[in-house]
Amino acid sequence: MDRAGEHDAPTAAVVVAPDGAVSGWSEGGRLLLGWSAEDIVGRPVTDLLAGPAPAGFPESHESARAPAGPIPLRHRDGSTVDAVVTAQPLSGTGGRGLGHVVTVQRWESRPVIADRAFEQCPFALGVYDPELRFLWINASSGRVIAHSEEQVLGKKYRELFPEFDRSLFPERDDKPYTDALAQVARTGEPTRLITVFQPRGGDYANAWATSIWPVRDTEGTVRAVANWGFDMSAEYWARQRLLILNSASGGIGRTLDVIGTARELAMTPVPRFVDLVSVDLFEEVLRGEEPPAESAGHPDEAVGLVRAAQHSARDGTDPAAGPTEPVTHRPGSVAARCMAIGRSTVELAADPGQGGEWAFGPGLAADPAHWPPGNPVIDESLAADGLTGRITVPLRARGALLGVVVFSRLDRPEAFTADDLILAEELAAKAAVAIDNARRYSRERATALTLQRSLLPQGPPNQEAVEVASRYLPGGTGTEVGGDWFDVIPLSGARVALVVGDVVGHGLHAAASMGRLRTAVRTLADVDLPPDELLTHLDDLVLHLASDLRPDHHFQPTGESGATCLYTVYDPVSRRFTLASAGHPLPLVISPDGTRTPVPAQPGPPLGIGGLPFEATELELPEGSLLALFTDGLVESREHDVDQRITDLQHALTDATASLEPLCDSVMDAMLPDRRTDDAALLLVRTRALARHHVADWSVEPDTAQVPRVRKLAVDQVDAWGLEEAAFVTELVVSELVTNAIRYGEPPIRLRLIRDTALICEVSDASSTAPHLRRARAFDEGGRGLLLVAQLTQGWGTRHTTEGKTIWCAQTLAPPTPE
Repeated sequence: MDRAGEHDAPTAAVVVAPDGAVSGWSEGGRLLLGWSAEDIVGRPVTDLLAGPAPAGFPESHESARAPAGPIPLRHRDGSTVDAVVTAQPLSGTGGRGLGHVVTVQRWESRPVIADRAFEQCPFALGVYDPELRFLWINASSGRVIAHSEEQVLGKKYRELFPEFDRSLFPERDDKPYTDALAQVARTGEPTRLITVFQPRGGDYANAWATSIWPVRDTEGTVRAVANWGFDMSAEYWARQRLLILNSASGGIGRTLDVIGTARELAMTPVPRFVDLVSVDLFEEVLRGEEPPAESAGHPDEAVGLVRAAQHSARDGTDPAAGPTEPVTHRPGSVAARCMAIGRSTVELAADPGQGGEWAFGPGLAADPAHWPPGNPVIDESLAADGLTGRITVPLRARGALLGVVVFSRLDRPEAFTADDLILAEELAAKAAVAIDNARRYSRERATALTLQRSLLPQGPPNQEAVEVASRYLPGGTGTEVGGDWFDVIPLSGARVALVVGDVVGHGLHAAASMGRLRTAVRTLADVDLPPDELLTHLDDLVLHLASDLRPDHHFQPTGESGATCLYTVYDPVSRRFTLASAGHPLPLVISPDGTRTPVPAQPGPPLGIGGLPFEATELELPEGSLLALFTDGLVESREHDVDQRITDLQHALTDATASLEPLCDSVMDAMLPDRRTDDAALLLVRTRALARHHVADWSVEPDTAQVPRVRKLAVDQVDAWGLEEAAFVTELVVSELVTNAIRYGEPPIRLRLIRDTALICEVSDASSTAPHLRRARAFDEGGRGLLLVAQLTQGWGTRHTTEGKTIWCAQTLAPPTPE
């Protein structure tokens, strides 16, 4: 029996009398089973069965409905026809039973309208046996796979379409379609998935939403697998664009580094959006400077840039590898034109109107309503370069042109759409702001570093009291420069002040605050105050600065109130080390034998608190002791407490006799992690002791008659040191200073000469009244002594002590002539 006949008369109607005999037969019965009415009317209905009658088969008046499952019926030619049999009782007047009406339909047949509905369904429909052999497909499915139903029936899916055994975009973790079909056939569990593949005969990849379910018989056995799918390319690619933008939100601008941000831009859209990205920036932008004002130029002018990043999916180019290199965009090029006019350009290798159905919907790419003016540009030469399309976007931020970014497709066949242009411009806009932020940060950080380093000592001062080595490292590239600082200040009497401090905060404000504090410390050190008194004056100064320099609400606070400072003084004559701390970590003192010398002191309050005292502590150190002064950035860590870190620092300083410069390097390497968040300063000092024969000390009687004797003692000592060229000046300044001490000071009076890098003369007395320099008039008998001392020496001053004061002056000595 042909299929056309089945479709034209798929159903047989049979009237069964109460005694079970056939009393009526339709033409559909003849077409379905081959029996005519003459053949079957009057015979028992059970003669139609090819086997035993199933339970409920209408044999009596009480039967209501036959089973819905397939029942084997006997065809007139002896064959068997599986059919669906249903029965409804017939009733006469008074409810008298007249028999049944039985309908018979071939098990596999469908109503004509249902057939046509499935055939004409816009969704792709298909049925396959458990071995994935084709049993049926509709016309839409045939168009997707470019095969008719007759071409695929009975053939295995994997044999006909091996390309569906792999994902078109494995980087998206797409599940191969045939694997999903086989899984449903094996497990009997339905599934849903989205697959991306290129239809047979098509040029572009499509995204399909597919549902796959098992088809079971009455016993529940999986006899087939069915599926339906529809093209959701527009929705899928729109979602992919959103995912790329979401990835860009967390992936572009993570570091305040221009090159790093350019590389992030190059990597984000590859390979999900394009295959190749290149980012070109002006050289000034890479240096943190303002881009050139005339950077936009003219379309007919060449533009010189630097290739900051490039990433390709084809050859796996790493954008972090290789140095940046200069590139020139020739006059009239797309890049030059885009930068000149400030608009993006899309280039396609073929006319989108000639490509048939596109991946994003018929005609969407070619719809001029979606494209901005001037786009797209059809450039057949792109194909010669192996490109299917290219989007060129100028990088602009805050009104400044920073460079240009080019998005290219190499391997994927689908052309760019107007929505792709929007995505490219969104990525470029986000990256441009991040690059400009990084550029501005680099400029501010470089300015702050320059300011800070200009305020730090550029080299050790000329002094013999200590050997010094220092290191300063700013925070990592993700942080701003901080306010750590240190200083080495020569003092009178061959002494030296060692200072280290820290201003809370980062950036220019912290660097400027550090500069103010360092200048204040140097100024107070010139007064020669003891450490505790100096910190008290510094604390008052910080309080005044906080009130006098209070910024407006839109400026960042200056930050001196969050500062700490450690001020120490070492005297090589007495080997006394005096220190006081304003909230700063105490120094480590390592003896020449490598043992740690405890510092019996407690840090005072940070600067700017006011009203709280600072305490000075004094130690006598053996010659060759190692001192380590540092900021908290060297010892603070999230993984370990400060005490443990200070112990680690002590272990790094175990070799107290090592050369200081390499020791500095090894300590910084051992203590600082690669990813630090704070700057750190380290000052290593090895103490020296001035030889006893380089110091001469005499007691002076408070009588002017003693002046000639003291003067001679001084000259004789200078001659004994071999400093005859300094004898004359020494005689004059000793005479003046001793005479002033006898006349205006109080006993006891002492004279001390120190031979160091300079010849130092000190006169001490018990009076706290300090002399001052004044200019004597023509007929004054006095007032010229200190003026004479100031003119003849290279420095002079007064320092106050607990016993009174000391007036000192120094003569610079010429370095010894090498033999």
